[in-house]
Amino acid sequence: MAAAAISELDPSKDAAAAAVVEEIVRLERKIFPKHESLAKSFHDELRKKNSGVMYLKTNKGKEGEEEIVGYVMYSWISSLCASITKLAVKESHRRQGHGEALLKAAIQRCRTRKIQRICLHVDPTRIAALSLYRKLGFQIDELIRHYYSPGRNAYRMYLEFDE
Repeated sequence: MAAAAISELDPSKDAAAAAVVEEIVRLERKIFPKHESLAKSFHDELRKKNSGVMYLKTNKGKEGEEEIVGYVMYSWISSLCASITKLAVKESHRRQGHGEALLKAAIQRCRTRKIQRICLHVDPTRIAALSLYRKLGFQIDELIRHYYSPGRNAYRMYLEFDE
């Protein structure tokens, strides 16, 4: 994996937050179909007190130039349960460990909040994503028919933390 850094987005403390958000929204539009994209509501999601976004930057190759290559969005539904709502990595940067690094960072962040369970949804045809979630200990809870759209299902998966 190239030199990479994961940061947590904090619009109240980060002067560059607006530029980061715009870059993430561009990624969101490019990666997800329109009906699955949060691009239009991304700013609203960020305003919620119970959600967070972490993003990963790598060097572009030019001296000092960086680009955002992935992000993870999560929310804690209650003091006991969190949800990974988005995990995305640019296609040209996949299979380099970026998704795993982002997911691990989000899991760790949830653990610091004393969360006991993390849930997520994944399309059963997304084999690489499914493999990553299983690698990190997520288990399939159930198949939810027509979750994304008619005929497009999702597995609900969870990761339970021991006391």
